[in-house]
Amino acid sequence: METVTTIRTVNAAAPRTERWYRAVWRWHFYAGLFCLPFVLWLSVTGGIYLFKPQIEGLLYAPFRDVASGPAPALAPATIAARAVAAVPGSVLHKYVLPEAKGDAVEVLVGQGTDEVRVWVHPQTGRVLHQVAEEDRLMRVVFRLHGELLAGNRGSALVETAACWTIVMLLTGLFLWWPRQTGGKLAGVVYPRLRRGRALFWRDIHAVTGLWISLGALFLIASGLPWANAWGDYFRDIRAVTGTLEGVQDWSAGSAADADRRAIADAGMRAMMAEHAEHGAQSAMTMPGGMMMAAPEAMTAPGEKALDAVVAQAQGLHFAAPVEVSPPMAEGALWQVRSQAENRPARDSAEISGDGRLVGVQRFGQRHWIDRAVGYGVAVHEGAWWGLANQLVNLAVLLGLVMLCLSSVVLWWRRRPDRVLGAPAAFAPLRHSWLLVALVFALALAMPLFGLSLALAAALEGAGKRLAPRLGAWMGWRSPRISS
Repeated sequence: METVTTIRTVNAAAPRTERWYRAVWRWHFYAGLFCLPFVLWLSVTGGIYLFKPQIEGLLYAPFRDVASGPAPALAPATIAARAVAAVPGSVLHKYVLPEAKGDAVEVLVGQGTDEVRVWVHPQTGRVLHQVAEEDRLMRVVFRLHGELLAGNRGSALVETAACWTIVMLLTGLFLWWPRQTGGKLAGVVYPRLRRGRALFWRDIHAVTGLWISLGALFLIASGLPWANAWGDYFRDIRAVTGTLEGVQDWSAGSAADADRRAIADAGMRAMMAEHAEHGAQSAMTMPGGMMMAAPEAMTAPGEKALDAVVAQAQGLHFAAPVEVSPPMAEGALWQVRSQAENRPARDSAEISGDGRLVGVQRFGQRHWIDRAVGYGVAVHEGAWWGLANQLVNLAVLLGLVMLCLSSVVLWWRRRPDRVLGAPAAFAPLRHSWLLVALVFALALAMPLFGLSLALAAALEGAGKRLAPRLGAWMGWRSPRISS
């Protein structure tokens, strides 16, 4: 797969003469030219994020098994109150059930879109640590990987690069397709390591591309639902086709996540305001004219309910970590959700304020599209099959890095003087309905690919007229040649 290279044929086989070969090579070259820095970036950040469980296990080890002695654990409401008090102006967003009895309790409190994770000692109520949720190391890596820390614009840029990486891989497989090999596998499925540097790098590039393309295509496809533009496109299609059910179980981008947190925060504060008003109206007049709040008004909103809900949630034995979220409206139910790394293990439940279990939804009960995406995301994150899954994904990412590095070596060794080195469009390729259909299908499946292709075509057309020297350096087509 000759990404970003002008490599000549280095073996003894006859030059490629297929009608499509030169055009496909040019598509491969330009796709690789754009994608290469993004593929490197996504491979490195994705490789780090693969080992999130191990990394966070080390980072938060000081907050495991902190309880000691016979002292009883505090009630969940008391622990939540300590966490809220540690962050002035905040309200409870989520209470995380501890994985082990002696672990510190994690509580997410927030104000508007900002959330803080607080670790509270289960016996003393002392705040052991607190950190802004979006400043946690693996959250930063997650946003670096999917958004370049640039929000929706970064997500769109990453999505566009992902779309063109698919084009790069598909065209690379076409270029790799063996011919006149005489049944030999050398240079096709394994590299020839002792036939000179030029052949060595060509084979490393082509054979690596063969072995990792399927895995790379899967990682790209399973990551698209997270992208802001494609994710919205996917939800719109599901809404039109009547296949959208409930709340999706994956992130739709940092902006959408922030909106969700703001809505939850506003709902909780509205409930607190209603409770405070109810408390004022329920005040009792004591002898001597002294006013005293009614007993139910003396309890902070959700205190008794949190204790009852947590007790019920612990009996469900959901896969850890399990988050308990307060209702966002009067009369609404508490939400209990497993946030297990392996998404097919995620179940959810609704519990009333008195601790009564209202309903449970298992992963297998969700719509088949949600289940398919859940499995895809679990494999993508290396969580479906433990360490083996992580190592397979890591091998694919290392292969992508090798593709990028080998393409640069090939281009550097064969680069021409004073031009970029795009493959020349020797033979005209007339209008083809097959090409139109393929491009239309890709644009329909990946809208940002279609938009970026139209933009590239417009820039090429304008550049050849306004900056002919730039057009010649880039290797853009002359008006009489189509590829």
